[in-house]
Amino acid sequence: MPYQAGQRLGAEQASKLGHLDVLQSKFVQDVIASFEQPELEPGDTSSTPWIPFTGEHKPLRYIFAVDGSLQVLKSEGVICREVAFVKTALLHLDPNEIASLDPEYPHPNALRKIMTNSALFHATVFPLKNIRIERVPWMEGVRNLIFESLRDPTLEGEPYKTLKWLLYQKWDSDLHSSSPSFECPVCHKEQTGLPYDSDHMVCANCNSKLFVSDVLGLHMEMADDGAAESLANAYMLIHENLMLFTAIRYFWEQGNTKVLKDTLFIKDGPLTLRAQYSKMIPNIRSFLAFANSRDCPIHICGQEKTGKFVDHLASIVRYAAPQKNGDKANLAILSHRFIRDEVQRVQAGVYPYGCKTNYGEKVYIKLNPHHALVLSIPTGEYLNHEDSPSEVPDFIGLERIIATLPGLVSYRHECALVPIELVNGIASLSNYPSAKVLKLFARLV
Repeated sequence: MPYQAGQRLGAEQASKLGHLDVLQSKFVQDVIASFEQPELEPGDTSSTPWIPFTGEHKPLRYIFAVDGSLQVLKSEGVICREVAFVKTALLHLDPNEIASLDPEYPHPNALRKIMTNSALFHATVFPLKNIRIERVPWMEGVRNLIFESLRDPTLEGEPYKTLKWLLYQKWDSDLHSSSPSFECPVCHKEQTGLPYDSDHMVCANCNSKLFVSDVLGLHMEMADDGAAESLANAYMLIHENLMLFTAIRYFWEQGNTKVLKDTLFIKDGPLTLRAQYSKMIPNIRSFLAFANSRDCPIHICGQEKTGKFVDHLASIVRYAAPQKNGDKANLAILSHRFIRDEVQRVQAGVYPYGCKTNYGEKVYIKLNPHHALVLSIPTGEYLNHEDSPSEVPDFIGLERIIATLPGLVSYRHECALVPIELVNGIASLSNYPSAKVLKLFARLV
């Protein structure tokens, strides 16, 4: 590990000739000599279970898309200070307007017209390093900040209402359930959960005031005097899901199931919440199964753009149909066993893939010779079997989701969808000029 650059002196540089000793090692040479390059396989060695997408299915009429971004800014003074700006966005789109766009060269004015009065966004900022909060201890101040950020008045507190709706399972008026259990941020005593519809409670062990936002466990990303970038990233991922389900909750509470089951909700990224945040996953699954059982399927898909699944699809997609324009689309449903053996390439664990963290299962879809996607689509309750999911009916609304996708294709980027492109344009905070402007605003000098 080299010395880093300081205020007076430069960084230590790695040796330009250090590799020579490695290459001259007899042991290293013998090991390399034992390697063999495998012959190029004539086909897909993972035997990806592609099947043709058949039948005539009605595309969904309404589109909502959600995305988020963050930007960490560091000061240039002797004492390095850091803050993180977070932004999430929800965009409503009319498929007829999307269909009118040129998929390769959409006119900027047409894009601006589509996005006008169609988007909601949320923004907040987190102190990460060497930042004090007036009049309160650092961790208490950030916990208050998280609570108030979720209640963002510019969105009339709607994501906060959605958080409570999910934690207390308010979609079923007969339940009146408490929140999931959580750890007190102050004394670390396990709490059985907040009473139904509560905003806060008092810890019986240390008498500290606890917020409903503490159930999420964001305080576990903090130390007593600072936090890592993971705090802002975790908040962003949680808020993306809250924005997505805010639109769903709105139609559900209005009783407008006709529109709800004719709408596609698209998320940039997989349908997952990891680590301590996964405690929300069982409730999300329960709602999706509850709605589906009442003839109101909720059509949700998340598109993955990077990662192991995207890499695996890129390595085998050339062998799959369709091979020419006009042919039927193909899809591959990835079972937990297939994911473990062919994508992750790991031994079997205690829990099947995604058992604790995912509310969507993986599907590959090849729409045409040049457009293949990795999607996460819900099944409702988790299918706890290594060979599941295995067929189209395992998913909620898979056929209508696939029927909708051809009308959303964009050729501006590799395997892109127009709704995700547009919402990313609203939510993204680029390094330049966004970071420069934010840095001036934050006065991190």
